Amino acid sequence: MIQIAVFSDVHGNLPALNAVLQDMEKRGIQQKFCLGDLVDFAPWGNEVTEKIKHLNIPCLMGNHDERIAFDIPVVPLSKHSQEETEARFIAIDYSKQHITKENKKFLSALPFHLKLNYKVGKKQWNIQLVHSSLSSNDTYLYESENDEVFAAMLKESQSDIVVMGHTHLSFRKSFENNKWAINCGSVGRSKEENRLASYLVLTMGEEQIIPEIVQIAYPLEETVHAIEESGIPNYYADFLRNEKALML
Repeated sequence: MIQIAVFSDVHGNLPALNAVLQDMEKRGIQQKFCLGDLVDFAPWGNEVTEKIKHLNIPCLMGNHDERIAFDIPVVPLSKHSQEETEARFIAIDYSKQHITKENKKFLSALPFHLKLNYKVGKKQWNIQLVHSSLSSNDTYLYESENDEVFAAMLKESQSDIVVMGHTHLSFRKSFENNKWAINCGSVGRSKEENRLASYLVLTMGEEQIIPEIVQIAYPLEETVHAIEESGIPNYYADFLRNEKALML
């Protein structure tokens, strides 16, 4: 049996990341992978990036990492309210102003995809890691998406499991022959009602693979207070308290 952990979308929330990493350690999980979006919306973008570097956790380039690394202009999104649009511009600018040169360089060199292969007995498991999809790190694929979309991803990547993040909403979808499409949720900016930090544990045996979405509490008020004391709009503190309506 082999266990690995996959997490995503930390978004500068260091207390949430610490809680998730501590939970992994308690479970004895040594191999960890991050699907990206280390920065934006909470004030510890540098600390989160440095922790990922220090722990040598393989990490993909999320859309927010790419924007900060290459100074890509912020474009309003139709799905956002005017309030969120204004807050988003300010929050992303905060990251651009505070990211260190070393961390910016690190973000710029992150890979787009990662393919894993594990052998358990006579069985080899192929696991495709993406931030949001095979073709983009800014595509929103929800559980309600047509199954054919995920089946096509599994076929194109020639994998047994595709794991993604980006939407901040976890799900597990099973297909024939023990194949899975999984969203591991968000560590630092969950859009689920409970706002708990989410990550994925994959347990691989010779006969099957078992995916578990783990959701844990963290010192949320510490993050909320830090946002309120920073130059990041309080919109994101209220969001974590679940005082804002769920926005997909």
